[in-house]
Amino acid sequence: MRFFVGLILLAFPIAEIWLLIELADQYGWLLLLYLVVIGWLGLRLIREEKSSFSVRMMQNMAAGGNPAKAIFGSARNIIAGVLLMLPGVITDIIAVSLLLIPIKNTQTLNDQPANDQFQESPHRAANDDVIEGEFRRED
Repeated sequence: MRFFVGLILLAFPIAEIWLLIELADQYGWLLLLYLVVIGWLGLRLIREEKSSFSVRMMQNMAAGGNPAKAIFGSARNIIAGVLLMLPGVITDIIAVSLLLIPIKNTQTLNDQPANDQFQESPHRAANDDVIEGEFRRED
């Protein structure tokens, strides 16, 4: 098994280099322009994901969603950005396919009650953030 993993890890860069050489023969400087533009787009994707991650996480948690969904979505976008920054066409195809896969709207077992006796009452407070209690300041 280790041999096959090692063989795949060795064959991938060789295939990537061979494909780049073949495309450079056909397209010349256009391939270099393509690699620079795609690398820049990958860098932009990583920067945008880094700046919007905390906002997306807070919105997801405020809506009562699962934070793992936001984490996996951001990780997927960052991995795709890194793959776009690597020079090569095969890594670009993998990155685009990662970006095109939709994130399922899955719910965990904790989000769904097992039977009707554990469902919330229909009369919920308008603001769930309110915690009733007493406050006393001691100096």
